[in-house]
Amino acid sequence: MDIKTKEARSRNMSAIRSKDTKPEVFFRKLLFSRGFRYRKNVSNIPGHPDLYLAKYHTAIFVHGCFWHRHKNCKYAYMPKSRTDFWNDKFEKNVKRDEEVLKQLAEKNIKCLVVWECTIRRMRKSEVISDNILLQVFNFFSSSKLYLEI
Repeated sequence: MDIKTKEARSRNMSAIRSKDTKPEVFFRKLLFSRGFRYRKNVSNIPGHPDLYLAKYHTAIFVHGCFWHRHKNCKYAYMPKSRTDFWNDKFEKNVKRDEEVLKQLAEKNIKCLVVWECTIRRMRKSEVISDNILLQVFNFFSSSKLYLEI
């Protein structure tokens, strides 16, 4: 049973954005401050990635752990009410993510997925942030097609 009224829950859910989320803006600013240039929400790339670095042929997705079902993450919990609805919604999100990954691989576009919990850790510690950014920079110049952080 939900602790909020139907109207309050509707207001909360409608306030959730798909573009320019706080984790995405944080990661964008880090990349920009280190000289990386990108385009946002590119519509001609499969999945409309949050960021696209043409120079490195890399699509970057900043995924929310709740919406994209990050495995073994405390933020990917299941709501207690309307579980059938949520289960169906999450399954569709995961399937869509898998399909986008296949499409990117077919076009030989590298894919970087940065999870919300990773961004949270990066905000708490500059050392962690630097280590993760190093992994990201190494991925840009590697031949690997996929990295999940």
